[in-house]
Amino acid sequence: MKKIFFVLLSVASLLSSAQTISIIPQPAEIKQPKIAASFSITPATQILLEGSGLEKSVQFLNNYLDRFYHFKLKTVKKASSKNVIALNFERMDGTIPGAYALTVNNKGVYIAGDNDNGVFYGIQTLIQLLPVTPSAKLAVPYVSVKDAPRFGYRGLMLDCGRHFFPVEFVKEFIDYIALHKMNYFHWHLTEDQGWRIEIKKYPKLTSIGGYRNGTIVGHFPGTSNDNTRYGGFYTQEQVKDIVQYAADRYITVIPELELPGHSGAAIAAYPQLSCFPDSATVVPKGMGSAAGKEQQANGLPKLVQESWGVYKDVYCPSEYTFSFLQDVIDEIVPLFPAKYIHIGGDECPKDAWKQSAFCQSLIKEKGLKDEHGLQSYFIGRMEKYINSKGKSIIGWDEILEGGLAPNATVMSWRGEKGGIDAAKQHHRVIMTPTTYVYFDYKQTKNEDSLTIGGYLPVESIYKYEPLPAELTADEQKYIWGAQANLWTEYITNGKKVEYMIFPRLTALSEVLWSPKASKDWEGFLKRLPAQYKRYDLWQVAYNKKGISKGE
Repeated sequence: MKKIFFVLLSVASLLSSAQTISIIPQPAEIKQPKIAASFSITPATQILLEGSGLEKSVQFLNNYLDRFYHFKLKTVKKASSKNVIALNFERMDGTIPGAYALTVNNKGVYIAGDNDNGVFYGIQTLIQLLPVTPSAKLAVPYVSVKDAPRFGYRGLMLDCGRHFFPVEFVKEFIDYIALHKMNYFHWHLTEDQGWRIEIKKYPKLTSIGGYRNGTIVGHFPGTSNDNTRYGGFYTQEQVKDIVQYAADRYITVIPELELPGHSGAAIAAYPQLSCFPDSATVVPKGMGSAAGKEQQANGLPKLVQESWGVYKDVYCPSEYTFSFLQDVIDEIVPLFPAKYIHIGGDECPKDAWKQSAFCQSLIKEKGLKDEHGLQSYFIGRMEKYINSKGKSIIGWDEILEGGLAPNATVMSWRGEKGGIDAAKQHHRVIMTPTTYVYFDYKQTKNEDSLTIGGYLPVESIYKYEPLPAELTADEQKYIWGAQANLWTEYITNGKKVEYMIFPRLTALSEVLWSPKASKDWEGFLKRLPAQYKRYDLWQVAYNKKGISKGE
């Protein structure tokens, strides 16, 4: 057996080697032999567990092999041959958990992680080394990888409020997050257009708030209404199942319950939550559904909204509302082990509060400056209650207005300013600016299906830097990471979701995982065709055109 010499390869030299390796996100360090060689994974290959608590990684790998290559591997504690994939732990230097090392040679595959998360991420890299043609003999190139994540928060959000997605697709979505070494699923569950999570104390939230009488046709404000009842919701048992499914993939699920704005579905179910419970929902002329108009004619004033946009009917900061929201939180907390609950806080018009004698009296009673101060009071009060349950809040950057709640994490979506301001105040920040990570924006200048607008090609995402130069090194430490958001006003099905996130999610994964110094747009473009082949293997929809700016 000839001695194999390893050399550290740059991305460019890897691509010119005899055996090209295309891993996304790009690992921190790759070593590959000068002479091409490979190890074959077959149904006879064994998974050797040299550490405890690695069953999740084994299950994910076997599920992947079974689904796409039609075989599974046996797990053993002691190997009977060198034909093994060995999983273990090693101490690794790194500030963020999830580091791993992977080696493929004539002895088999060896993956070690600094913890079980790290082993799982090593499995994702192994999956990318597999050939994309189904076979009972999978040649894996000899390689040595050392890798670790750059940011601790690597997230993706799915809006299930505007459009509802079934449990099985939500699980597929979670798999996409896992396959890209990302670790947070932000689940948007309540909106003006639908309340999607069962709350047993308030059954009308789903029986009424979970369904709308119709949906606008065309781009906002719409040309007509389809007059079709639409909706759905997740039972608490389904939520538990999804949360566990994510946990098995080392993904934390963060639920979002919008307040005090974007609350139309809850208000439709319980009008007492509004400052004006007896007033009718404002519906754009000609846009309301026939059923909705009939509802209003029969004395049912509040409707689950059938159009998009921002609505003036928001939660009233009354004791009834706070009691209601606390009850909701009480049922939410046991379902989500995550430390965080997202409370929204964005796009809350103050019109109703300005017109409400109760709100104006409350502003004076609490010594608040104005309605922005009232929103801060609202957020602060909910934060205290959520903190009392052992949780912390995340909110959109509007929660900065009127004074930031003391323990809040800020998601900066209206550009980066909110995140910069919050970091300077020593608050944890997740960057999610529209100009770089809003995946509902169109990918090409001429899309063949309806989108919300905007323009976000892959190149813009790949070249995004989540650490603002305006912050000092100490202030940059408060930037926890970044997240892409997929709002679904114009995304009605799973295939459209896939089309909108691929390959943009692939680009973002490299932004959030790989060392900044290793980012290389041209190198990424050369690795992208191999990723397209994986998409084909997964049978997902994806876009090939909206890659570079100007397309």
